[in-house]
Amino acid sequence: MKSAAGKRGRPRSFDTSAALLRAMTLFWEKGYEATSLSDLTTAMGIAPPSLYAAFGNKEELFLAAVEEYAKTYGSYLRRALDEEPTALAAIERILLHAARQFTERGHPRGCLVICGALGTDESAVRVRKVLEDMRRAKERWMRRRIQADVDAGVLPKETDAAALARFADALLEGLCLKARLGASRRDLEKAVEVGLAALRKAADPAAEG
Repeated sequence: MKSAAGKRGRPRSFDTSAALLRAMTLFWEKGYEATSLSDLTTAMGIAPPSLYAAFGNKEELFLAAVEEYAKTYGSYLRRALDEEPTALAAIERILLHAARQFTERGHPRGCLVICGALGTDESAVRVRKVLEDMRRAKERWMRRRIQADVDAGVLPKETDAAALARFADALLEGLCLKARLGASRRDLEKAVEVGLAALRKAADPAAEG
């Protein structure tokens, strides 16, 4: 997705990258609907005409912020799926990383993509579609990784990759919501421990432990 920030025009009198990061943080904290144009211009330190010239409008700015989030804070999921030796190891890494990131200081709690989809008005069709596509992609990537282990004989052939991915994704989204409601990192890690035990048992009922 190419944002309006890349359009040609007169030189900017402000740092668009820094302004985008401030907008991303605000959307992350308040959500798309609750963030007003006034909130954005105040946080970004620019006037409305500068926002429109650099990013187009609130919707375009939000989508650019989501893209930036996906490349930075949201990149851990794909890295884990690509780097870990098994699907279950990747999912464990994803959930433990989420438990830490969703509760750490220095940025809003939870996940911009997961929580940003909540409370979005039906009129924001494009925003809702982009967020829904990104949320569905998480589950799809995990399903493919689990199925690859089934095909390779790492997991039993009877393993239901779709059901396991759906369960893992539900755990991940649940961590986001619990973090937004004030749960501590330790609280989330305990939930992850229980969830992983159930996931391993469902993946391979004959396995010990």
